[in-house]
Formats: sequence, C-alpha cells, structure tokens
Amino acid sequence: MFKILRNFFDFCTPQDRKRFYISIVLSLFQAMFEALKIPAIAIMVQALLDGKVTSKTCLACLGIMLVSIIGAGAFKAKATMLQTEGGYNTCAQKRMKLAEHLRYLPMGYYNENSLGKIMSVTTNTMQNLENVATRVVMIVSSGLLATAVITLMILFFDWRIGLILLVGLAVFFVINTGLMKASAGMAKQKQVKDSALVAKVIEYIQGISEVRAFKLTGQRSRDLNKAIDENEHANSAMELKLIPFMSLQSFWLKALGTGILLASVLMHLAGSMDLFTCIIMIISSYLIYAQLDNAGTYSALLRSVDVCVTQANEILATPQMDISGEDIIPESCELRADNITFAYEHRNIINGISLTIPQKTTTAIVGPSGGGKTTLTSLLSRFWDVDSGTVTLGGTDVRRYSMDSLMKNFSFVFQRVYLFEDTIANNIRFGQPQASMDKVIEAAKKACCHDFIMQLPDGYDTVIGEGGASLSGGEKQRISIARAIMKDAPIIVLDEATANVDPENEADLIGAIDALTKEKTIIMIAHRLKTVRKADNILVIESGKIAQQGTHEQLMAQEGIYRTFVDSRREAASWRL
Repeated sequence: MFKILRNFFDFCTPQDRKRFYISIVLSLFQAMFEALKIPAIAIMVQALLDGKVTSKTCLACLGIMLVSIIGAGAFKAKATMLQTEGGYNTCAQKRMKLAEHLRYLPMGYYNENSLGKIMSVTTNTMQNLENVATRVVMIVSSGLLATAVITLMILFFDWRIGLILLVGLAVFFVINTGLMKASAGMAKQKQVKDSALVAKVIEYIQGISEVRAFKLTGQRSRDLNKAIDENEHANSAMELKLIPFMSLQSFWLKALGTGILLASVLMHLAGSMDLFTCIIMIISSYLIYAQLDNAGTYSALLRSVDVCVTQANEILATPQMDISGEDIIPESCELRADNITFAYEHRNIINGISLTIPQKTTTAIVGPSGGGKTTLTSLLSRFWDVDSGTVTLGGTDVRRYSMDSLMKNFSFVFQRVYLFEDTIANNIRFGQPQASMDKVIEAAKKACCHDFIMQLPDGYDTVIGEGGASLSGGEKQRISIARAIMKDAPIIVLDEATANVDPENEADLIGAIDALTKEKTIIMIAHRLKTVRKADNILVIESGKIAQQGTHEQLMAQEGIYRTFVDSRREAASWRL
C-alpha cells in the first residue's frame, strides 16, 4: 500500500507532489480535530458519572465539538481541493508529456504496439487516474492518519486496550496485503482487456466499409462482442476475487471493535478499569472502525492506480530518437545518402543505397511494391534512423539537427491524408497556428481548393469530420497541399499523392502540386507515367537497392525494370472495351 502511494507521488509533477504532501499534512490536522470528539465526550461522561452536569460543562463540551467539526471540515476542504488540483493537473501534464514523447518515438514503436493500446493509455488510463487516484489517495491517506491519531489517544487512556488495538491493526494489514496481492494480477489483466476492447472498437469503426463490402458484419460483430464480453469478465472476475478479502477486512474491523468493547467491559468488571475509561474505550472502538473501514475498502483500487502509473511510465521510458541536436539552418537543401542500410524485425529493407538529390530538382522513386520506396523517403527525412551509413542535408548529418529544426525543411503530402476534426481554416494553418486568414486563403487558392471551400455551409469555418470524413479524396488532398504550402518548406515529399484521385479532380490536384513544388526540392513516389517522366532523376528501387537511375529518356534506352514498367502502363492505357 505505502509503496503504491510512493510510486504515485513520484509520478506526479513536482508542483503537484507538493500539493499532495501539503494535503497529507492537512489531513493529519483534520484527524487531530476529528479526535477532539473523544475529549469532548470524555468531559460529558465524567460530569455524568460525578453527577455534576452544569451549563458550563455542556458549553465546554459543545465548544470542543464545534471546534472539532469546524476545524476538521476546514482542513478536509483545503486538503480535498489540493488533492483534486494535484490529481487533475498531474494527469493533464502527463497527457501532454505523453503526446510530446510519442511525437519523437521511432516509427517502429507504432508497428510493435497497437493503436488501441496507445489510445487506451492516453485516454482510459489517464482518465482512471483523474477520477480514481485522487479520491483513493485522499480516502486511504486520511483514513490511515485518523486511525494513527485515535490509536495514540487510546494508548494515552489505557495502554492495554491500545495494545489490543495495535495487534488488531497488524492483522488488518495482513488481510489488506492479501487484498493488494489478489488485485495485482487482476488489475493488470483488466488493463489488458481494456486496451484490447479499445483496439477492437477502433478496428471495427475504421474497417466498417470493408466489413460491409465483404458481408462480414456478423463475424466482426462477434469479434467485437467477444472483446466486450472478455472485458466484462475481467471486471467481474476482479470484483469477485476481491469481495472475500474486502468482506474479511470489514468483518475483522467489526470484530476488533467488538473485542475492544468486551475487553473494556471485562476489565471494568474485574476492577482494573474505571467506568469512565471503560465508556471512552467503548466509544473509541466505533471511531476506529469508521475511519479504517473506508481506507481498507478503497485500498483495493490502489493496485489499479499503480497499473495506470506503470503503463504511462512504460511509454515515457521508451527510448526516443536522439532529438537533442542543434538548431541548424542548412546552407543548401541538397540531400545525400551514403551507403545507408536499414532493417526492421531482422528483415533488410534498405541495402547499401547511395544517392544525391541536388537542391531544387525533382527526383522520382519508382519500383515494385515492397521494394523500399517509402522507407527510403522516411530515412531521408529521418522518420527512421539508418542502421549504418549517413544521410546528410546541406552537408550536415541529419542526426546532428534537432528534430524541430530538421522538420522545418520538409513538407509531406501522403497518399492517405489525415485531417483533424476542426475548421478547414485551422486544418490549413496546422503548421502555423497564428497565421492570418489572408494567408490561409492565399494558400487555399494556390492549392485549388478555395472554390469548393466557399461552397460549404460555413466556408473556411466549416468543421469537418474526424479524418476529413465529410470531404472527398481529392478535396482532402488539396487541403493537405494547402497545409504544405502554408509551411513553405524547401523540400517536398510526395508519397503517391495522386494515386487515388478521380479524373475530375486530377487536373486541379496537379495544378495544386505545381503551385506547391515551384522552386522546391521534390522527392516523389509515383506510379503514374506522366508524373514521373518530367523528373530530373528517376530512382528505380528493387529489394532495397537502386536497380537503375537516370532520366526518363536514359532509362528507356536500356533494358530493365523501368522500361518494363512503362511498357506495361502503355499497354494498359491502350486497352479498350
């Protein structure tokens, strides 16, 4: 229990850790004021036994009770406020820290870990900490402190009853340790099932068109229902496994209170305890039960808190790419690769490629699927780090750049565009949040998307669905290009940017790309002949190596993959029905 509390406090930000520590001190004062009820009761009991109950006695008892209630309430309110602020602020800061950390993780991390797991940690896990951790830490810590104060007061009144109480508390903590151990494995299993459920829900929603197209609605629903059932079973199993320990814990506390009551009565009857002390001990036995029962019950949730902290720390402990470089402005935008290699999961993807991409030239990358085209562009822009060899920008190794200063030199237009659930204007100014509306409109006009935007209900203030679901593929591509135009980076990477565009939008899209790529260094992955043949240099990638390179005319003059590629495209284009 104490180890888990310590781990949680270590997880908190320094400022919020301080809030929690102050709140614990305040909880101690709260417990001391709560314990003032015992002296108040003692004064009245003594007066009753002596037959000297006066208005002065009643006022003294009432005064102490009021001080106890008001003082305990004030300290509890302040402690609760500090703990609530600490819990919510810690989770907010950790969410931002997780997002910033994920930003610089190697792309392989996202291949090895499901989107459901990552989303579960950043959403469910942090929400559990927000909603559960603050309350649990508050109730458990204040319950333990109140019990400690009352135990000291009982020892002051009668050491024998105090000794019985200490033995009883020792047994209680043994039972509680069993409870914590029982919840350890179950809490971990619960988090695994939570992540699996999130993953299945995401998979089902993202793949709903394929599910319908292939008439797999029933099968996919069964998979989703299975994940829901397993999640329900994990939660139910956890509760059922903990109920015996929680019941035993509660029973033992009641038995302990009853034992203190009987021991006090027996000692009084034996003449070794006066009636005044006997009555005070009987009343105190109920106070002990009330304070510790809540702490014991909620302590079962501490293990869930610990699992949440562990999962967040696992992501934060994942080594980032080395981003601690220098803020460098390259003298030129020439890209060079020198004998680079890269392997993923023991499979060689890039095998000793060397190339030079001069500034303000267009380089097209073609080749069979799976040959390493996209991986090569990822290495050139340092989405991945090479295993050996070097990639340089302007003569400087890309690993010497800080990640942010390196990314200032690149803009990307991918085959699959992702737009955020926000206004069209904010999606365009994504890389420059403070950009004026005039600049947004100027970029949109260059990207050939101003006209269709103005036809939308709210124009540039139209909120588009998540992922740009309310727009066509060509419209999303043009907004993506407008975003890249806004960034105005000197190097443009186009990854199959026109692959899935319908003929009606193709002319507009090509015009948008022309506006984007004017006076830039262009790296394009393409399969369409007319987007390739104008390139200054064409790289033919096969099995992670450069099989051929040269201009369109040079490659057509020699036997090889490229000429076969062009001939097959021409043959396909000549087919008629």
